[in-house]
Order: sequence, then C-alpha cells, then structure tokens
Amino acid sequence: MSRRTWTRPVLVIVVLSLLALVSIVCFMTLGAKGSWSFVIPFRGRKLLGLILVGYSVALSTVLFQTATNNRILTPSIMGFDSLYVLLQTSLVFFFGIGSLISLNPDLHFLLEMVVMIGFASALFSWLFVWQERSLHLLVLVGIVFGIMFRSVISFMQRLMDPNAFNVLQDSFFASFSRVDTDHLLFAYAVLAVVTIAVIRMIPVFDVLTLGRANAINLGVNYKRTITAMLIMVSVLVAVSTALVGPVTFFGLLVASLAHSLVGNSKHKYVLPTAVLLAVICLVGGQTVLERIFEFDTALSIIIEFLGGIVFIFLVLRRAGR
Repeated sequence: MSRRTWTRPVLVIVVLSLLALVSIVCFMTLGAKGSWSFVIPFRGRKLLGLILVGYSVALSTVLFQTATNNRILTPSIMGFDSLYVLLQTSLVFFFGIGSLISLNPDLHFLLEMVVMIGFASALFSWLFVWQERSLHLLVLVGIVFGIMFRSVISFMQRLMDPNAFNVLQDSFFASFSRVDTDHLLFAYAVLAVVTIAVIRMIPVFDVLTLGRANAINLGVNYKRTITAMLIMVSVLVAVSTALVGPVTFFGLLVASLAHSLVGNSKHKYVLPTAVLLAVICLVGGQTVLERIFEFDTALSIIIEFLGGIVFIFLVLRRAGR
C-alpha cells in the first residue's frame, strides 16, 4: 500500500512534466514564420510570463487553502481582485484616462504590488499580530472589504465619462494574450525569494493540514506560520494580478485537480502538480487559442468558466455530506 501511495504522485508529476514540455514546445514552434532570432525572444518572453502567472496562481491557492484548512476558498475571496479594479478605476477617475498611458509602467506595476501587499499586511497584522483572532474572521473581513471595494468602484464608474469607462473596462478582466513582459525580471526575483521560503516550510505545511490544535501540539508556531503564509500568498497574488489582471477561479481549478490526481495532502507532491497543471492550462490553452481558434475567444473566459463549475461542484459535494 505504501509503495502504491508513493509511486502514484511521482507518476503524475512525471506525466504532467512531459505534457508541460510538449505544451511549451508547441507554443514556441507551431505557426512560427520568419527568422527564429525574432520568434524565440518574442514568444519566449510571453512564455516566461505565462509560466510565472501559472506558478504564482497555483502556489498562492494551495497555500491559502492550507492556511484556511478549506479547499473551496481562493485568495480572491480576500478582495484582491476588487482592490486591483479599484486601483485602475481610481487612477482614471481622479487623473483621467491619460494616466493609464502616461504613468510610467514600472511605477504603475510597483504601485499595484505595494498597495495590494500593504493592504494584505495591514489586514493580517490586525488579525494576527496585534491581537490573535480567528482565521474565519479574516475570511469574513476579506469578503466585506471586497463588497465595499465593488461598491466604491460602481459609484466611480457611474460618474465616469463613458469613453473613459470603455477604455478602462479592458483592465477589469484577465488577459493571458497580453502578459506584461517588461517586469519579468523583477517578478521572477520576487518569486525566487517566495519559493525558497516555501521549500523550507513544506514540512510545516503538512503539519498544518492536521488542524490548528494538532499543529500547535506538534510544536508549530501557528500565528507566525499562518501570518508568513498569508503574506507569501499576498505577494504571489499581487505579482500575478499586476501582470495579467484579476483571476478568480483558475487557482481553484488547478488546486482541486492536483489534490485529486495526487491522492494525498503532501505538499511536496501537491505544489508541483498544481504548478504543472497551471502551466499546461495556460501555455497549452494559449497555443490552441492562437493557432486553432485564431483569437476568436479569450482563454480567461474558458478557464474561469471551468473553474466556476469546479467551485459549484465542490460546494454541492460538501453540502451533501
């Protein structure tokens, strides 16, 4: 039995690695015309962006589900998506539509990351550092903030010039076909720091799946560990959102599939499986979208639709227990 349990996750990771490699090769070669000296750098930057987004979304969702001990929650429930849309709307509302064009892209990217990470850090500090409160309160507060942000966004949009709103509306939805590749170096540096921290804490993550009481009894500093995990989640979400826009159900889709394929909760298997699934979905999906459907639809719409179905299924399955 132990041998079967050990070989299944490894086999899944090997198969998914091969599928991810095939997706990458197809993305880089199919339909390539002209000089390879132009094709490889052009598609390579976009490929690196897709891999980074898939990695960030998958990692942040699995960590958030481990921290909350709930597999139907995603970081978007904390209001990050609404905060991102609020930032874009506020820029246009107060400074005009030209602000999205005239504002330095590096400054814009950094502003989005700083605001989202600052919001998360302040929230986590209030709930865990200054006074120790329930993790369920964190989720509830995140939902309330999300509703409040959406209300402010709706108010601003009603007062906004219709032409400005039409231009702004494109930034409300994730677009994997226009990954902002100008900030990949900085984003990958941030991702490397988070990855090192995650690798060092993998044994602790496995203990957290046993529940809060058991984790504390086994010597885990619960408050410090959860705070560190949630800060890492906020950094990952900030990076992915700033690059492609808000993503709601994609992380839930790959995390749920990863747990189902692996068959256990060990993070050394679940994390790479979720990341590989995310890479296959984004790179393979974008390849099919560009080469077969010729941009007739948006990859984000398909992924979010499938993720929404998975979310409904998980809710109904839990309600039926």
